[in-house]
Amino acid sequence: MDKKAVIIGGDARQVEIALSLREAGVTVFLIGFDRWNREEAGIVKVSGNGDVPWSQIDAILLPVSGLKKGNTVEAQFSSMEIVLEEAWVQQTKESCLLMTGIQTEQLEKVTVEWKRRWIKLLERDDVAIYNSVPSAEGTLLMALRETNITIHRSNTVVLGLGRTGLTIAHTFSALGAYVKVGTAVPAEKARAQALGMETFDLGELNSIIESADICINTIPAPVLKEETIVQMPSHCLIIDVASYPGGTDFKYAKQRGIKALLAPGLPGAVAPKTAGQILANVITQLLAEQGTTKEDGNAVS
Repeated sequence: MDKKAVIIGGDARQVEIALSLREAGVTVFLIGFDRWNREEAGIVKVSGNGDVPWSQIDAILLPVSGLKKGNTVEAQFSSMEIVLEEAWVQQTKESCLLMTGIQTEQLEKVTVEWKRRWIKLLERDDVAIYNSVPSAEGTLLMALRETNITIHRSNTVVLGLGRTGLTIAHTFSALGAYVKVGTAVPAEKARAQALGMETFDLGELNSIIESADICINTIPAPVLKEETIVQMPSHCLIIDVASYPGGTDFKYAKQRGIKALLAPGLPGAVAPKTAGQILANVITQLLAEQGTTKEDGNAVS
């Protein structure tokens, strides 16, 4: 594949993406990797200023955490602050794919100002489904580490039965946990019941939570509020895997002495190699389709 891509910032997942793209024949330029000491043919570390053929670039890839205030990006392999420069983007061709992980306020701003199209990878169904496996494994690891009981026969409450919640519920159920799934979405409730899972409406949460040993939230909205947490037994562990800032009143949980953990981005934390390969496969597919199909439906203009 005769393509060129620029990866700006990131973590171990971006390293896996770079290696996978190189294997697919893509020339990769890395910005914000001055602390990454490996030398790989087809992968070039650059500054972005005068050492990147921006007019020839087919894709710009930002970290999963997206674009932050001041157009900065997370860069675990850099000793300096890394900024996505508007001048870089404006030099690219119209067909250049701009990819990020999640939507952010800063992304909304530059999308309008720069008149460019962005693909938010974590909002794609295929990425979310693949990522649900390392998310579930990471949640299980946290539960094993942070409790003094077995998962088997534990009373586990899972809030939300989207792609991640479904895999988490399956994982804990397979280990013998008594799993109850709370959702306000009729389709999710039907899916859970079809799979033999016990469900309840979120309006019943305060009574359901009274016997919970583990509560796992996947809903990116305030669902575990003070009036719910007060009903929890003191030994209950909260694991909130929803995107930041989660759906838990962490301050009140701490006041009550209940351990509550915010754990977004589990795939990158517990399985960065797999998480990077998942993203790389999708990115490679998008580059292969570039110019032959319309941009992904999850892109924004």
